[in-house]
This record gives sequence, structure tokens and C-alpha cells, in this order.
Amino acid sequence: MWLWALLPVSLALFGTVGIWTVFGVAVSNGSVNLTDGFPFISKCGTYNPQSCLFSQICNICSILALWVVVIRFQQIRDYGCHGKANIASFVLGFISSVGISIIGNFQQSVIMGAHLFGAFLAFFIGLTYFWVQLWLTYRAEPSQDRCWVGPIRAACCAACSILFVLMSVFHNTHHSTAAAVSEWALVMFFFCLFGLFAAEFRHIDCHQLTVQRRALSKTHHLALGDASHMAHTHS
Repeated sequence: MWLWALLPVSLALFGTVGIWTVFGVAVSNGSVNLTDGFPFISKCGTYNPQSCLFSQICNICSILALWVVVIRFQQIRDYGCHGKANIASFVLGFISSVGISIIGNFQQSVIMGAHLFGAFLAFFIGLTYFWVQLWLTYRAEPSQDRCWVGPIRAACCAACSILFVLMSVFHNTHHSTAAAVSEWALVMFFFCLFGLFAAEFRHIDCHQLTVQRRALSKTHHLALGDASHMAHTHS
């Protein structure tokens, strides 16, 4: 069902439009001054009123990202890949999604330690998640999209790794503008990686949820047995 492909696309588009909206509001109300250098995403979202918007955007992106992680985990498992790599990717994706929420709810001007911890989870753990997904792209059941999804995913993962290193180096050497530009580019590539899941999600036919099938079946047979016993007793 191609409609599932809209989920990662919606995450990528919503997140991209959302953070650039926060940037626009921050610039328009003077919360950040571009003449002092290009601002970090977190700096744009740390002041009112855009801090409220930033928190909601991060929370929604966190939920959508976790939804994508769960569906991708189940899809790979349905392909017959029950290995530890798929389980590890689920754990990494879950932790990274939580990190996105922490970033939005603990602004750097309030609790810097928690904010940096969330950034570590979102960026570093999230990058590890996508590298594992790249490996699973070639490990899971072959698909007709692998020939172009694999190289693009590899290129985006490599770009994210380079940008993550550059952001860290520039930040530690006090080149704030270069570090901020690296951070914005890194986040854009992250959204591209999430959006790329649309290629795999469009092949999902359906989802079936079965709740306690065996338990309900056993209860049904017991109920029929009791009814039959009561019928014999009355006769």
C-alpha cells in the first residue's frame, strides 16, 4: 500500500518546514542576529514565542520517527531477517527518537546538560541507526529499489558522518558559524534519510494485528465444552 510511503515523507517535510519556520520567527523578532553569525537550531528555538513551536515540532517529529522505526523493524522481520542487527536498529532508533523529544523540551538556555544529552542521542545514536539500516538494506530480502536506495543511503550516511565530525571540531575550536552551518546541513541529511524509507514503505501491503489468538481460541473451546457438558447434564 503506497499510502505508508507518506509517513516518512511527512516526517521529512514537516521537520524541514518546522525548523526553518522557527528560524524565520527567530530572525523576524530579533531573537537571533544574523550579523553576529549563523545561529544554531537550538539557539533559534530557545526564546519565546518560538520555543513553544520548537518543542511541539520536536515532539511530533519524535513520534513520527518512532513510528517509522517500528514499521521498518517489522518490515525487515517480515522479510525473514530476525538477526540481532534488526533488533539493534530498533533499540537505536527508539533511543534516537527519545533524544529528539529531549532536545525540544530542554532548551539550551534552561538545562544545557539535558539538551546536549538529547543532541547526542538524536545525532550520534541516530547516525548509528542509519548505518545499521544501510547494512540491512543489503541484508534483507532483495527489492527492486535496492540498486538506487542503497547508494543514496550510503552517500547520505557518509555525508552525515562528515558533517557530525566537522560540527564537533568547529564547535570545540569556537568557529560557531561553521559549526551551526554543519548542524543545519546534518539535520537536512537526517530528514533525507528518513524520507528515503518511502521507497521501502511503498511495498508494504497491510498490517495485521492479532490479540491473544491462542488464548481466545482456547477459551472458546472451553466454553463450548462447558456448554456441551451442561446440555448432557440437563438431558
